[in-house]
Amino acid sequence: MRAVHHAFTLLEMAMALAAMAIVAAFAMPSWHAQVARSHRVEAVTALYRAAQFVDTQTSVPAALPTGIDQAPPTGPPVYHLRLLAADESNGGYAIEALPEFAGPMRDDTCGTFTLDATGARGNRPVGADAAASLTENCWRGR
Repeated sequence: MRAVHHAFTLLEMAMALAAMAIVAAFAMPSWHAQVARSHRVEAVTALYRAAQFVDTQTSVPAALPTGIDQAPPTGPPVYHLRLLAADESNGGYAIEALPEFAGPMRDDTCGTFTLDATGARGNRPVGADAAASLTENCWRGR
């Protein structure tokens, strides 16, 4: 009696790898865009959390406490939050979320997120190729 062996041929294996490569070529950019979107949502959430903290204080603190000064609040920071001094246009304070220098969002087109006491939201983009609707695109749905 002769044993029958079932195996993949080299051609079948190459075709399977080619199909996986094509799927990965389309999936990876989408995945990276979704990760960037989630980091932006974390930054915006952290800005609102920090603004709520500052609004509940009797006077504007000199700095944000640990845990409120980064996004996400635990683990390695992707954004650092900084409290800015009052001026005539920001209503008493402004908070900015700066991307971590060596982090995954360092080259993101949204750049630094800003929120002030009047509720004005903004962005300082990385580089000079900022679009006019940058703030609307970066804060969309938040």
